[in-house]
Amino acid sequence: MGTVRWLSIVGIGEDGWDGLSPAARAAVESSTVLYGGARHLDLVPVVSGQKRLPWPSPMTDAFSGLLARRGQRVCVLASGDPSWYGIGATLSRLVPAAETTVIPAASAFSLAASRLGWPLQDCRCLTVHGRPLEMVVPHLQPNAKLLLLSWDGTTPAKLAALLRARGFGASRLTVLEAMGGPREDRLEAAADAWTAGQVADLNTIALDCVAAPGARVLPLAPGLPDDWFEHDGQITKREVRAVTLSFLAPRRGELLWDVGAGSGSIGIEWMLRDPANRAIAVEHHPERIARILTNATAFGVPGLTLARGKAPAALAGLELDGLERPDAIFIGGGLTADGLLAACWDALPPGGRIAANAVTLESEAVLFDAHKRLGGELTQIAVARASAVGGFRGWRAAMPVTLWRAEKPYAEGAWTA
Repeated sequence: MGTVRWLSIVGIGEDGWDGLSPAARAAVESSTVLYGGARHLDLVPVVSGQKRLPWPSPMTDAFSGLLARRGQRVCVLASGDPSWYGIGATLSRLVPAAETTVIPAASAFSLAASRLGWPLQDCRCLTVHGRPLEMVVPHLQPNAKLLLLSWDGTTPAKLAALLRARGFGASRLTVLEAMGGPREDRLEAAADAWTAGQVADLNTIALDCVAAPGARVLPLAPGLPDDWFEHDGQITKREVRAVTLSFLAPRRGELLWDVGAGSGSIGIEWMLRDPANRAIAVEHHPERIARILTNATAFGVPGLTLARGKAPAALAGLELDGLERPDAIFIGGGLTADGLLAACWDALPPGGRIAANAVTLESEAVLFDAHKRLGGELTQIAVARASAVGGFRGWRAAMPVTLWRAEKPYAEGAWTA
């Protein structure tokens, strides 16, 4: 006997019952239990004997009851395409695909692109529903076309303000309300001219990005200017940071520990390489912690996690929290702390990467020892910048930086004294 597909997830648009396919209607009508938001439930006819359950707040409170109905005919109503920033993506982590039937309707992204005549494959599709608006910042590129699912009716005005602040005031916003239904409407204006403080809560934003001269556009390459970060001098300088990130070799979805994070620049740029990347900044200095949070928000990676405390003790705390092991670790400060490098090495899984930078002779000695024990690569970078020398210019050298990188072998044991 094969696996029973007991759970149906049906996408529904503002056109309601009339817009559903025969298969979607059959899934709704044949279910013994129907879940959905109150708005969605009102869009379908009542079926005799069917139990209709509106989502509670928070929605997750309903999941245990839904899973307890495994084997019954259960249907969930969702907006548009349930698998695209929808309840289908959430339930896919709880219910095996073999037990689920998903019947999508047109997504808000598809509808918006069709309304504007934009090729959907050329658009960046995002959501700020339940997420910080600043997450849009890394995607603000000249001539980019963004489609965004709003949090509520105040989102367009907040986005317009953010665009103005970042030199994208000439960008054009098109706010599409209740697409596909009788209440469909649209508002259009440049961010500089946006005056609507509130629109319908059910809205999708189409953004045609225009960057003014001097706009702060995040480049796609690592090595952001130092003065873009708030810092007290404890920052991995631009040229060294670019090389360090190449040594750390970020890959999609990976986790970095940024130990002795200072300004948070390494963890922030790690996360900017891909929206799925994550980082934990380990820092004990209260003022630096505040700067890390400010910088993470400004660069559009507010999901950067902070571990408050001194390493290596703070690293033991991370393991006690049951967090997954890091794919890569960067040590930017505290190399001479007893047991720090050993704790970092032991925390890495086989194949994990580690990079550490040193400017003092004492820290350099730690890296020489690590290279002798574990191999890897040692590199020294010396950067000089042109600056005024009287009425002329000359090269002013910064302190050289020694970098060590290594990859943990698959047959490697723990650090030994």
